Amino acid sequence: MNALKEWATVVKALESGDQTVILRKGGILESDSGFTIENEKFFLFPTFEHQETKHVKPEHHKHLENALNSKPKNGTNIITSFANVLYEKDITTEEKVNSLSPFHVWSDSYIKERMDWLPEKSMKAIFLKTFKVSKFEIPIKSEYHGCKSWIEINDDFHDGNSVLTDEEIESKLNEFKEIVN
Repeated sequence: MNALKEWATVVKALESGDQTVILRKGGILESDSGFTIENEKFFLFPTFEHQETKHVKPEHHKHLENALNSKPKNGTNIITSFANVLYEKDITTEEKVNSLSPFHVWSDSYIKERMDWLPEKSMKAIFLKTFKVSKFEIPIKSEYHGCKSWIEINDDFHDGNSVLTDEEIESKLNEFKEIVN
């Protein structure tokens, strides 16, 4: 099954309901094609590179601290959630991207940095419904390394519980659509 590589801080925020939207242009290895959704349902694969306090809004530093304190032992990773894509939209203006601030934990300066990287490419805004699962450990394979968004892990989906109620999801999704459309 596919897994999306995402900062462990963001995975923690998604799992708490503090974040419902991810913003992507793609990894360095995807700079030509840009970011594409490979599956509507995928595991969240926490990564620990590139995370810094300055890239996260101060009120969400707890997610960074939590992620760093629960870092798995070398050679393994721990999967604790999966997500369903409920809506995606390419965003080309900084104004619209900035309007999405309530939906994520990244700092304004980090979002600007991401917008400025490959400015000819649009930012993909993806609204997710996140599900917590019983944690399971997987070995890190060599093909998981590198700045790419998607990896294939040898596991199937587990039953999970939505981190937000259907009503909360519907309300946030409607607000998101009003901004991006």
